[in-house]
Amino acid sequence: MFDRDTWQEILATIRKHKLRTALTALGVFWGIFMLIFMLGMGEGLRNAVFRDFGSRAKNVMYVWSSPTSKPYRGFQPGRVPRLNLDDITYLDENVDGIDYIAPRTTISGSISYNENVESYNIRGELSDMITVEGYKVYKGRYIQPSDIEESRKVIVIGKRVAEVLFGKGEWDKAIGKYITANGVEFQVVGIFGPEFLKPWTQEDLEATVIPLTTMHRAFGTGGQIHYFAVSALPQYKVSDIENDVKSILQQRHSVSPQDPRGIGGFNLEKEFDKITGLFNSISVFLWIVGIGTLIAGVIGVSNIMMIVVKERTKEIGIRKALGATPGVIIRSILTESIVITLISGYLGLLAGTLLIGSIDYIMEYNEINVQMFYNPEVSLQVGIGALLILIISGTIAGFIPGMMAAKVNPVLALKDE
Repeated sequence: MFDRDTWQEILATIRKHKLRTALTALGVFWGIFMLIFMLGMGEGLRNAVFRDFGSRAKNVMYVWSSPTSKPYRGFQPGRVPRLNLDDITYLDENVDGIDYIAPRTTISGSISYNENVESYNIRGELSDMITVEGYKVYKGRYIQPSDIEESRKVIVIGKRVAEVLFGKGEWDKAIGKYITANGVEFQVVGIFGPEFLKPWTQEDLEATVIPLTTMHRAFGTGGQIHYFAVSALPQYKVSDIENDVKSILQQRHSVSPQDPRGIGGFNLEKEFDKITGLFNSISVFLWIVGIGTLIAGVIGVSNIMMIVVKERTKEIGIRKALGATPGVIIRSILTESIVITLISGYLGLLAGTLLIGSIDYIMEYNEINVQMFYNPEVSLQVGIGALLILIISGTIAGFIPGMMAAKVNPVLALKDE
């Protein structure tokens, strides 16, 4: 592999046939370039979709009530079960596998500070909601268990609410100030918002959150909750506890077990798994297409190496007559094939990585926010995988011509010439 004469032969062949070598190398370059480019762009699409999930827990489901569709225990269809805080306590105590359970009640509200008055939704929550939803606290803190226990009149406001009430340049000074929500005074203890901005997260920027127990006392919501989120312990899937949660609620609120409505829900874990599976399939497809393009280039290298063997038949015959073993002949052809493949492939890998990095830099520098494309990247694993493919491809491209060269009969080769 590191024999000086072998390297001199390779360099001499490349210098003698510059155009042929360049065109051959171009096929490998383009194959690996397209592989890297497609995988990088695919990662941009994947990152955009998974960014939409934000930092919220993925192993979670949301549960709410809706009008029943079947009569049951003397109740007529169309009744809406009223979920309450007792349901949350009962589920937490009786369903194995629950990690966090976070209820929410929402009412419309009028929020004011000095002369600034705006209409925003007021949410009543427990402290676990920030863990489930993955909110980012910009300043201060979120609702804490002690706030719930003591029904404190504290409030956490969305970033946009803070900007409107206190001024865009002064929003971070809202902590400790008192604002009025539906005629009740609350102290601002935190400013929060979603980590990534999307159309469906705009309401989080314009939300205000108070302890759920405070909402029940201050605004007479009577312990009612509109919906709640349930996350499962790491050793469980939320699908494992989904039926238990719904069955218990159906029993507690006299909803028929056969009624598809009454107790509704959305399993985020299932959706997350579906999307993960989809992008894994897309990734496999891109690898297949990219490797197919690369194989076309490798075939070109193999064809050229066959031509090289035919051109050097006399030389190979002389070397074998002087005692060169088949292994030496094969190694010489393999080395040349691997060198052409590795150099051209590495340049393609470098060009693809630089292009993906440039696209990412331009988007970030110019603050371009595309909903379905974010942070294209080429991972280290992809780079290592591409290099391994190059080495294997170069070996395959040179193996068949090398075997042909090893079978050259020295007598016939010299006689032919």
